[in-house]
Amino acid sequence: MVRALAGSCHPGPTVAVTLVGVLLGAGAGLGAVPLALLGAAVLSGQLSVGWSNDAVDAERDAGVGRTDKPAAAGRVGRVVLWRAAVLAAAATVVLSVALGVSAGVALLLLPVAGWAYNLGLKGTWFSGAAYAVGFAGLPAGVFLAAGPVVPVWAPVAGALLGLGAHVANVLPDLADDEATGVRGLPHRIGVRASAVLLAVSLGAASVLAALGPPGDPGVPRLVGAAVAVVTAVVLAVAVARRPDSRAAFPAVLVLAVLTVVLVVVGA
Repeated sequence: MVRALAGSCHPGPTVAVTLVGVLLGAGAGLGAVPLALLGAAVLSGQLSVGWSNDAVDAERDAGVGRTDKPAAAGRVGRVVLWRAAVLAAAATVVLSVALGVSAGVALLLLPVAGWAYNLGLKGTWFSGAAYAVGFAGLPAGVFLAAGPVVPVWAPVAGALLGLGAHVANVLPDLADDEATGVRGLPHRIGVRASAVLLAVSLGAASVLAALGPPGDPGVPRLVGAAVAVVTAVVLAVAVARRPDSRAAFPAVLVLAVLTVVLVVVGA
């Protein structure tokens, strides 16, 4: 059961987003206790989103042969996933608000957007908006936990990064989604336009992270931004050629960590 729950929480994205939150918090100067609360809040939020996603999609995943999904393969029941998701969501609320009301509200945008995506937005034009809003809330919440000011470039960079992650995550499943009636933003605009959106959003996020903070960006941030932009373009070309490949999303997660390093350097 523990193994099935671990496999159902989308472990890669869950770990990556939690790491991003902790790195942002460390860069913003949070102390040990608030940093631990932040990490726990982001982790529990991502667990709730992952478990609710697999609970919602269990039948659809089974119908298209997703044997890598524990719920679709019958290794864990939907009721168990729903209970775990609700408990994790409740913990997220408590942990987030413990960092302050304003910080908590901003941090909760990420799991709330994730649940909204799972419960219906994934099949609409606004599927990318869920990712954008959620990932804008993460840096905003971190900065609010550290002080009263949120630099505008940070949530904007987060929103762009979230949008790019959404495209990379959805493209490999275009055929399966179409077969089961799910048509989000990437499905509606097509592979080529999605590849362009991927390159623009990820590249812009990295540039904002490098140039957004006041003062001289310095060589490390400029080099990092250049590497990130080139990587985003390469990813877009690869996605356009092989939209069914599942290699793009892990690469985006790595790029997200690089972008956050740029944010931390500029904080």
